[in-house]
Amino acid sequence: MNQWKNFSKGFIKENPVFVLVLGMCPTLGVTSSAINGLGMGLATTFVLMMSNIAISLVKGVIPDKVRIPAFIVIIAAFVTVVQLLMQAFVPALYKSLGLFIPLIVVNCIVLGRAEAFASKNNPLSSALDGLGIGLGFSFALVLLGSIREVLGSGKIFNLTLYSENFVTLLFVLAPGAFIVLGYLIAIINRMKKN
Repeated sequence: MNQWKNFSKGFIKENPVFVLVLGMCPTLGVTSSAINGLGMGLATTFVLMMSNIAISLVKGVIPDKVRIPAFIVIIAAFVTVVQLLMQAFVPALYKSLGLFIPLIVVNCIVLGRAEAFASKNNPLSSALDGLGIGLGFSFALVLLGSIREVLGSGKIFNLTLYSENFVTLLFVLAPGAFIVLGYLIAIINRMKKN
């Protein structure tokens, strides 16, 4: 029962983007479209889950002096798996996400959950925590990417909603990411107060 609380906490109450404001580099960098947000979110979710499980399994044999470097090596192994799978099966998405895939290794969300949760809990709790945080991150990226794509290109998931004559190019550029994210955080903070 407690494990499911960890899952929902990561998705709603401790959403890494809207509440904790972590992982801003990929959040702002890849969300020019909904498909990019979904791809990055699912890749990060896989790495979070698998690294949390692995770290919770080996936490007792890692000396304190090398704990963080050991966590980074474990995380890097799973990022490499994701990178190779994306390169093989979804090369267009892999090319679109570019450098942000290898940067999952140093994403503060992944390393933070490894240190704060996986290193202190059992594998099942750690897996559910990784899944909850990962899905919360994915939700935030898809929402941000969808809004930016609709406003900036008139499309969502490559489906045309309205003519390009009515788009505002600003939203698919870097300033648009900051504007949309700022409004989303403000709306969520307002909803939490009510």
